[in-house]
This record gives sequence, structure tokens and C-alpha cells, in this order.
Amino acid sequence: MSGGISIHVVDVASGKVAEGMRVQVRRLGGEVLCAGRIAGNGLLTELSGLLASFSQDVYEVELEVAAFYREQGQATVQVPFLDVLVYRFGLDDPHQHYHLPFKLTAWGVSCFRGGA
Repeated sequence: MSGGISIHVVDVASGKVAEGMRVQVRRLGGEVLCAGRIAGNGLLTELSGLLASFSQDVYEVELEVAAFYREQGQATVQVPFLDVLVYRFGLDDPHQHYHLPFKLTAWGVSCFRGGA
């Protein structure tokens, strides 16, 4: 795979992908490039046709964590610790692939750049 980004989200508390979680990707400054839900394979499939949309710039991924856990029927506190998680990252070389594997629970998140 070359160029662009891919996003994979796993709910480590259940050991399953976060199927159905709403995610948006935007260029810093507000332009939404992609919005969708995590698929059964854990990926945001709406990104697959957008390789040309990414340039050297700063982007944000917005994950609706609390809504995901509510939709799963899991009890959440009145004021969730992670509600809408915004992850800001930069692409220095848009010809390289940037894979963002999010591992999360309602209480924490881990992400790194994969796919170099």
C-alpha cells in the first residue's frame, strides 16, 4: 500500500474490533475528508479511495468513543472519561503510507504510526 492513511480500531477491553464506531478524518482547519463507521474488519473503509486527498499537512481523526460504548449497551458514567477523542497527526511525506492502529477502552487509548 502506498500513500494516504488507514485507520484500524480495536476495543481491547472486549478483544474485538470496534465495529460501528463513528469516525471522521479532517484536515486541520475543518475540511472533513471522510466520515463513516468502523467495519467488521476493524478498518475505516471509506478511506480506501482517498489516497489523492492527502498532502503534506496536519490532520485530525475524531473517534466517538462514548457513543460507541453506549451503542454496545455498556454502562457508561454520566460524564465519560473519553467522549469524542481527537487525535492530531501530521503527514510529512504523503507518498508514504500512514497506518493508525487505535487500541482503546472507555478509559484509555494507544496509537502509533504504522505502515512506514
